Amino acid sequence: MKRTLFAALLLLAAPAAWAQTTTVKTKTKSDAAGTSVKTKGPAAAPAAPPLDDAKIEAKARELTLNLKQGLSLTPQQEVKVQEINVRSIRQVETARAENRTDLRKLNLLIEDIGQARLAALKDALTPAQFARYQQQREKKMGIPNVQGAQGNPVPGLRGEE
Repeated sequence: MKRTLFAALLLLAAPAAWAQTTTVKTKTKSDAAGTSVKTKGPAAAPAAPPLDDAKIEAKARELTLNLKQGLSLTPQQEVKVQEINVRSIRQVETARAENRTDLRKLNLLIEDIGQARLAALKDALTPAQFARYQQQREKKMGIPNVQGAQGNPVPGLRGEE
């Protein structure tokens, strides 16, 4: 009974172990009378798929069009916002391709890219447009409005005594 259980366990575990480690065989020739040496090493990580520029441009155009309609952008602002959107989307897609396995690092990179985009948009838009953009963004993302009083007071502190 123990032997069959052990044999079944080995049969199930072996393919799983083989699937996790891929090896690449490389042949090298040494200087000694035509002898060859075979070496095995870990396989190189698969290359990230190339970025699709058409999709990046389409996303950027869509974002720019939404901002143009919502904020009444001038033609000069539209060009700047288009450039900002293309750059940001390209950076996000590159970060996604390079950090598929490290989600923590990916999230930090995307957050940094978003902050840089926000700063660039602030420079490209008028203060009134940027305020309207922020209001729409907060409404869409569910970010609470900072202007009003938020939540309950801290326990132990009274407002009026």
